[in-house]
Amino acid sequence: MSKLLFKGWLFAAFSLVALMILSACSVDPSQFAYSLNNAGLHTTAQKSTRVHTANKGSSASFTFSMVPSPNIAACLPNAKASVTITPNSLNDVMTVNASGLAPNTGYDLFVIEIPNKPFGISWYQTDLETDAYGSGSVTVQGIFNKETFSVSPATSPTVSFAPTHQYHLGLWFNDPNVPFNLGCEPGASSPIVTPFNGEQHAGIQVLNTSNFPDNAGPLSHVS
Repeated sequence: MSKLLFKGWLFAAFSLVALMILSACSVDPSQFAYSLNNAGLHTTAQKSTRVHTANKGSSASFTFSMVPSPNIAACLPNAKASVTITPNSLNDVMTVNASGLAPNTGYDLFVIEIPNKPFGISWYQTDLETDAYGSGSVTVQGIFNKETFSVSPATSPTVSFAPTHQYHLGLWFNDPNVPFNLGCEPGASSPIVTPFNGEQHAGIQVLNTSNFPDNAGPLSHVS
């Protein structure tokens, strides 16, 4: 065999071996992704898709005002509150910023069926404390949108009612003596007591959302 022929045969053999090694080491991209998924790992593209899916259904924040309840404008002429509800993927965040209230005073926030008496089904949310200037802020997390409702099935041992939406907000004085001393209860000979705090011994309502229709409160505008 000539040297030239031998060199050609040797080169072909090396090339064949190299191709076999490369073929054995190559990995099908689809199989590689499948292996990663089984190991609990995800590509950047897959992570992005998952985040997008989790946030699906969220919408922009909705801001609205709470206005003085009956007789409150006469004793607290600047009483008001601004509320912002920000929907998230699993629940909503509601922030209430109040001002013009009695200073250094406690209040109680409820989600309610209708804004004024008799208020209907009501759900205690949080306390709110004002500073020396009569301003206060609080943030709560829950379901505050067009799906907010309460229900008590017919099998309840106490009271029963069908699923009932609550689309309004109401803020009450925690101490019945505060509005009485401020003159917010004209004609009353003693403080008016309501059940709108944790001890069911609260004062009258100070702010509500009666600036919206009874059957279409602000929470009904949040998706």
